[in-house]
Amino acid sequence: MANTTELLSFYNRDFRLTHYAARLKGMYGGLVAQGAAIWDIYPSFLDSRCRDEFLRVFQGGSPASINLPRSPAESPRSVFVFGTANGVGIIESRAHGGRSAAEEREHVVLLHQATHDVLTGLQNRRRFGERLQQALAVIGGPKPKAALLQIDLDDFKAVNDTLGHGAGDTLLQLAAGRIRDALQDGESAYRYAGDEFAVIQLGKEQPAEAERLAGSLVDAFKEPFVINGISLFVGSSIGIAFGPEHGTDGEQLMKAADIALYAAKTDGRGCARTFNRSMLLLLEQRENLRRSLRTALERGELYLEYQPLIRPPSSVIGFEALLRWRHPEVGIIPPSVFIPIAEADGLMDEIGRWVLEQACRQALTWPSSLTVAVNLSPAQFLSGSLTDTVAQIVDAVGIRADRLELEITETVLLEKTIDNIDTLNTLNVLGIRISLDDFGTYYSSLSYLKNFPFDTLKIDQYFITDLETDLKSQTIVRSIINLAHGLGISVTAEGVETSAQARWLIKENCDCLQGNFLGRPLGAEATSDFVRRSPPKGGRAMEESNRAL
Repeated sequence: MANTTELLSFYNRDFRLTHYAARLKGMYGGLVAQGAAIWDIYPSFLDSRCRDEFLRVFQGGSPASINLPRSPAESPRSVFVFGTANGVGIIESRAHGGRSAAEEREHVVLLHQATHDVLTGLQNRRRFGERLQQALAVIGGPKPKAALLQIDLDDFKAVNDTLGHGAGDTLLQLAAGRIRDALQDGESAYRYAGDEFAVIQLGKEQPAEAERLAGSLVDAFKEPFVINGISLFVGSSIGIAFGPEHGTDGEQLMKAADIALYAAKTDGRGCARTFNRSMLLLLEQRENLRRSLRTALERGELYLEYQPLIRPPSSVIGFEALLRWRHPEVGIIPPSVFIPIAEADGLMDEIGRWVLEQACRQALTWPSSLTVAVNLSPAQFLSGSLTDTVAQIVDAVGIRADRLELEITETVLLEKTIDNIDTLNTLNVLGIRISLDDFGTYYSSLSYLKNFPFDTLKIDQYFITDLETDLKSQTIVRSIINLAHGLGISVTAEGVETSAQARWLIKENCDCLQGNFLGRPLGAEATSDFVRRSPPKGGRAMEESNRAL
């Protein structure tokens, strides 16, 4: 804006001036100031004809040229009004030498399109690279550092995959607005790629100012995004790096910020981390895990454990199969670490098929009354071949279909498509039981329970952890149990860790309990021993809880 010779200005949704060219201020003097009303600079917009055309563009209409009223002594003037992500832009043209009005408008519009992201209105990747190099070129000596904040949206892919690209685009626009609203002077935002954004911060005291901004951005994403009546919780993870400390050119600084971003992701998401050298080691370890996971299945490093499912007062009714990875060098790697890697690398179809077949074969060694529950990754559910895979495995193994329960999470149900309904109905026709896992978190909607044929509803352990003392958790759990029973759906409580939790759930008529207090996950051989020692009347921990009621 400082270098353009155009009479260019931008206004927000409150019709207030946000950015303007130096030449415009030279033309209008004190009228042009940050926050000035558009009517002060262009009073002609109060005229009904001009106002109606301006408001049409402001409300999302196509760009328009508007001839401004003038006195006989004035030269003809017109303005070209075009929409932006956060309001409108105006290019004023005057009838005198140089470029024609049309050429002037075309020049500025093409410049804006070349340097800004069409969807969000933020500056684009090309401008980001230019500005980052410029920022690094002017720092050094006593001048403050340049800070780079890389911002990645948490769980954006799940929204895009399930609600569709239209909702994904809307989410990106809303996210860009929240980023823009958090900025102060000396801070500029860019859409780097996909759901990745960046902020360059100059002329600030560091690291305090970068940490302040990162905290503001994390907080800004804690409120839900409402799209098509659905509340979506999509947080932000942020990586921070400083130049020249962490990089003297754009590529080095971006790599450092990206590594810090990965650290924020692995630390639980929804947080910010500042680059340090030890993060390089963690990144190398992750890449080693990624390479190892591709061969883990064929090397026999993946295995299953089975956790008992207990029906009060003390009946073992089945087990949930839990995937584990024993790395030959690192040891046991938690599923929360390697399953996201498998999903990102497209390995879950192969791994999921193996899990399903192994769990069914193991269940054949148990009494025929016991069931086996298997978790499905959203990637498997959305692959399009799930029903064929399940049917083939059930037939090949020779297990009764009603002994198999498939657990799906709510993320795969956001898009209520015919394919989703057909998949669930086909599985039901095959006799497979279907469980809705982690109910009560993320995108819970009562419409799921009306539109989809669930046999079991599993209450997330988040509500069970403080069940003994928290009245809100008690009210929520009690309501879920009553709701499910009213719909003819069985209820399983996950994460039962104490006798008090078990007693409370039994009193509220919860159908099934699962957790370390009732039985820890066991290997295949140990599970068979457990079954032999604990016939359907077994379950020592459950019996103790029952006696305590």
